[in-house]
Amino acid sequence: MQKVITGVLIGIMSIVLIGCGVTAKTIKQKTQNTRPDVFTEIKNDDTPSEGFVTLVIKATIKTNLDGYYLLESKDSMHGKQGYPFIMNIDGQAAVWKVDGQKEILPSYDQDGKTSHDPEAGEGIKYVLEKKIQLRAETYKVFLGLPNEDYFKKLEIILQEGKTCMLEFKPIYKYKTRPTRIPSFKKGIKEYEAYLNNMHI
Repeated sequence: MQKVITGVLIGIMSIVLIGCGVTAKTIKQKTQNTRPDVFTEIKNDDTPSEGFVTLVIKATIKTNLDGYYLLESKDSMHGKQGYPFIMNIDGQAAVWKVDGQKEILPSYDQDGKTSHDPEAGEGIKYVLEKKIQLRAETYKVFLGLPNEDYFKKLEIILQEGKTCMLEFKPIYKYKTRPTRIPSFKKGIKEYEAYLNNMHI
């Protein structure tokens, strides 16, 4: 019986490791440019050219401080400057590195109860905000977090002459003690994506 249990555990661990390997490989592939002409980064408030759209991309994540976990890899970017976000739109890739800011949110509410805010506690908040210009078309968008072995794919439709907002909001994994609530300290589970405040 013990051999069976050991075999099952090894099998599960293998599937998890294979899954992580596939994710890392996918993210690495998406850092490669196959097209250089899909979008242009802009830093002003100019009206988009005819046939083009201004797209503001936002994504946030909060992580633990550097050294918070004793066994965390030295290669981890948690709590460090230059946290990388990988963006690939129809084959054009960009690696945007963000410097984080320390953020301390109350772990308890006014009544002394555990806060249900997923970002409660002390950590580092990374806020990505980029503005790009691209043609009014349908696009396949890829967002990857190499440090988290996570990526998200989606498709968006952009209309000419408009400034659009594509926002990625983090959903964190659950902690179980003392209360079962999502917490940034457990890492990201997924992103919810919104185009002009509409869930996609």
